[in-house]
Amino acid sequence: MFKAILVTKDGAGSRASIAQLAESELPSADVEVNVEYSTLNYKDALAITGRGPVVRSFPMIPGIDLAGVVCASNDVRFKQGDRVLLNGWGHGEVSWGGLAEKARLSSHELMHVPAGMSTRTAMCIGTAGYTAALCVLALVRHGVKPEDGEVLVTGANGGVGGFSVALLASKGYRVVASSGRIERSDRLRALGASDVVDRAELINPGKPLQKERWAGAIDSVGSHTLANACAATKYRGIVTACGLAQGMDFLSTVAPFILRAVTLSGIESSRAPMTERVEAWKMLVDTLSPQAIASMTTGEVTLEESLEASSALLDGRILGRVVVKIG
Repeated sequence: MFKAILVTKDGAGSRASIAQLAESELPSADVEVNVEYSTLNYKDALAITGRGPVVRSFPMIPGIDLAGVVCASNDVRFKQGDRVLLNGWGHGEVSWGGLAEKARLSSHELMHVPAGMSTRTAMCIGTAGYTAALCVLALVRHGVKPEDGEVLVTGANGGVGGFSVALLASKGYRVVASSGRIERSDRLRALGASDVVDRAELINPGKPLQKERWAGAIDSVGSHTLANACAATKYRGIVTACGLAQGMDFLSTVAPFILRAVTLSGIESSRAPMTERVEAWKMLVDTLSPQAIASMTTGEVTLEESLEASSALLDGRILGRVVVKIG
């Protein structure tokens, strides 16, 4: 038997609880993992509370991230005792995820925890840090250099935003952080932001073409914020879009793209190929200090505490990353 958070659904809706499950109930796959740590992401909190249509199949073990130790494997690339991690691939949505003591997973979804990194540190980073690294890599590949000017990061007090600020600053970029929690500007400056602006400057409809300011931008907010970021991006700049905290709508015009050759690059981390995942995690290891990673972690909760923490996360009562200790 193993312990897990299980989301079930009936005529009254969905609900999450702690359950004891038999290992025989695990899905068929070629690598079995003793899970040591997971994380509590926004998507996980939606699944646990039922506030968003995240779960597509019931019953479901939520958790889009996990890190642990291989206990059985039919793939020669992974042997018993190897430390592994997983991000995305539909886990916690269409297949059982990481908020459980055991997981059985397809080997093509797994990667080894980087050398010298603990499973806990891997989950301090999680999908948020990994997604931020994909965004930064997109800017670098596009040719944006520190001397090209300011880079905007929206939703900067969120997980992706915080890691984006830290990664860019560590690489020498001048980062302008946008946040609705302007009273927490000191945290963003400690991560490396050169300036902090209130999200109110970006959340309302703006002109389709604005004064050129940003050499690049990383947006996890969407809606008018994304449109305004594009409208103020410099000639041949790039905006990466990876979130929709403000909304899925994108009310813009083609002006930034055909008059300034701005590139809008969508970042989707869940199904990214393994080569990009390895490159992103290498950037995280090479760029961020353990202290920087730790500074973005609010704290640690148990599986049981994750139920209440999910509501706190969605209500804005938690700032930073939440690690879930399992094994």
